[in-house]
Amino acid sequence: MLVLLPPSETKVNGGEGPPLRLDALSHPELDPVRKELVNELVDLAADVAASRDALGLSPKQDAEVARNAAIFDSPTMPALHRYTGVLYDALDVRSLRGAAAERARARLAVGSALFGLVHADDPVPAYRLSAGSTLPDRPSLAARWRPVLEPVLAGIAADELVVDLRSGSYAALGRVPGAVTVTVLAERPDGSRSVVSHFNKAHKGRLARLLAGTRAEPTDAAAVATIARRAGMQVERVGTHALEIILPA
Repeated sequence: MLVLLPPSETKVNGGEGPPLRLDALSHPELDPVRKELVNELVDLAADVAASRDALGLSPKQDAEVARNAAIFDSPTMPALHRYTGVLYDALDVRSLRGAAAERARARLAVGSALFGLVHADDPVPAYRLSAGSTLPDRPSLAARWRPVLEPVLAGIAADELVVDLRSGSYAALGRVPGAVTVTVLAERPDGSRSVVSHFNKAHKGRLARLLAGTRAEPTDAAAVATIARRAGMQVERVGTHALEIILPA
């Protein structure tokens, strides 16, 4: 099983690993696009105003531009330790121990706007690039990633179950055939439901933690739902591949 996570806008600073080497990342077939994007992002960082426009930043976030300027020189750390925020707080991968930690390292991966797909231990620097960003005079990131990323994801899905927890913009970078998808809904007293925004990431992070550490080897959406229900989550199946996590409004 592979649990595919979204990245986060916020990232941990620093690291103890050596500077970025693309050949140290999983899936070398993605390296040509990775190299193009990293070079373009570094070049763009020389123009702070243009970087703000392309990346949707304010002047108070100029440190993010400086991060991009230093991508080739800054230290790296494992991808699962680089990303932070609500989902990663709920996942809390650093607190897993023993066999659960080993399973998490094998099962967790991140869909990245800059690197396409990275696995738990892949060494990455801090950077700023979102799935919705468009670099000046270049095609969209989805148009650039989809032709190379989708075959990689399809190959993974042919061998194991993929649980895709990415948001819509990151899923658009490369679809996964047959993946289990998850939506978080709030249920009102009258029975009506609506998509949850604020707590969506926290509950996906909680589910990711369950799947990362479980001794079970789920092969379909029904088995994923069983793992979640045993942990007290209210989960419903929608069709063959979709799950809904239901919360009280």
